[in-house]
Amino acid sequence: MSPSDPWRITPVGPGDIVDLSHALEALSAHMGDSHHATEDALSLACLGVPPACHGLLARDGETVIGAALVSPVFSTTFGAAGAYVSDLWVGDVARGQGLGRALLRAAAEFAREEWQACFLKLTVYAENTAARAFYDRLGFDMAERDLTCLLAAKAFDDLMGDP
Repeated sequence: MSPSDPWRITPVGPGDIVDLSHALEALSAHMGDSHHATEDALSLACLGVPPACHGLLARDGETVIGAALVSPVFSTTFGAAGAYVSDLWVGDVARGQGLGRALLRAAAEFAREEWQACFLKLTVYAENTAARAFYDRLGFDMAERDLTCLLAAKAFDDLMGDP
């Protein structure tokens, strides 16, 4: 954040869960995704011991205009810790002003300090050309050979069951 930025980015604390929830609901709506992250689930994930993720909120005054969720990862390819940005949202009023970059920088700074991270990783929808262009401008490599695999719902429950 530079002194000329109209926003401030802060870590999510106990009093921020409602704001984080609303920001992530806005992201889900914008992407046309379903949204099942309750305030209780977000509180446990961000504030539990140990936390599963770290939340960031960007505000212009008292108005939330951006948010990010970041979690630790480890790569044997890089031989180091990194950070996975699972959610990045910039509100319509703040798009094109550098807030997305500022949120990613804040996530990277946090990850470097907390986990000695040396890379960021994220997933972007193939059809989200605007986001892909944004990440490309920042220097992200599109790992075309990587496919995101997801084990959820009944398949996850089946894995957890007795063999």
